[in-house]
Amino acid sequence: MRIISGKYKGRRFSPPADKWPTRPTTDYAKEGLFNVLNNWFYFEDQRFLDLFGGTGSHDYEFLSRGCTDVTYVDKHGPAVKFVERTIAALGEEEHIKIFRMDVFQFIKRPVRQPYTYIFAGPPYPLPNIPEIPDLVFAAGLLAPGGLFVLETNPHHDFADDPRCVEKRNYGKTIFWFFEHPKGEEE
Repeated sequence: MRIISGKYKGRRFSPPADKWPTRPTTDYAKEGLFNVLNNWFYFEDQRFLDLFGGTGSHDYEFLSRGCTDVTYVDKHGPAVKFVERTIAALGEEEHIKIFRMDVFQFIKRPVRQPYTYIFAGPPYPLPNIPEIPDLVFAAGLLAPGGLFVLETNPHHDFADDPRCVEKRNYGKTIFWFFEHPKGEEE
């Protein structure tokens, strides 16, 4: 796993993930996603929420690009410990909040300030992937004008969801882009 761009560009990390229930986004797919995001917004201005954070790959990219408000959520203890060690090695502890908890329990918590960008990379076998966009929007997690990206495999289709504004394929990895319309409340 490598950091693609920013102040930590080129740094490599090797999570001991052989028996983890995580599936890190491939470097190819992650690079494609971040090329799109580079044209979407300024990283420094984002409040980023990483659901099913796994190895923390997306968090490191945001921190590397200047984001100072990152929230990571994952329930797998070894993954959380790996992210804590990696964040400490980068010296970025003050810019990230790490929650070791079930994502669906996190979503139910009251939202103090909505996030401007949310990424969810759930395990592909998770049965309730189709419900995730509705849960995120209903919980008020996404700020008006914000962007939510959901990573899936080809077994899911959100093209008919009116909030879905774009779809990007990178091999068997698909990113669905959902926008929260400015000025509208869910």
